[in-house]
Amino acid sequence: MATEGIEAVFLETHNWGKAAQFFQALGFELEFSTDHSSGQLRKGDGPYVFIAEVPEDREPRTRIVLGVSDAEAFRPDPAVEVVTPWEDTHYGTTEMTVRDPDGRLWSLQAPAKN
Repeated sequence: MATEGIEAVFLETHNWGKAAQFFQALGFELEFSTDHSSGQLRKGDGPYVFIAEVPEDREPRTRIVLGVSDAEAFRPDPAVEVVTPWEDTHYGTTEMTVRDPDGRLWSLQAPAKN
């Protein structure tokens, strides 16, 4: 089983408001915001952008999220280094982290296990 392609881009920022305004100025619409300086924006039916504010002393990170329809059926090819196996998230999904040959981390995200 392969991934379903890019589902989302996860961005960390030092200023949620400015980051959200930036993406809105590029045509993204705010789907929702949380009460802890984060939220989700989307342009049309494309991948969503989730932005979360982090403290100034932390370097903001970016992570590309690839969709997987069924975590239990997904078997990564030996060429894919699994960093963390499937783990339930606090936002209702299950997530695996993999590393590409250049050291970048990628998230694989699937619906939560029942």
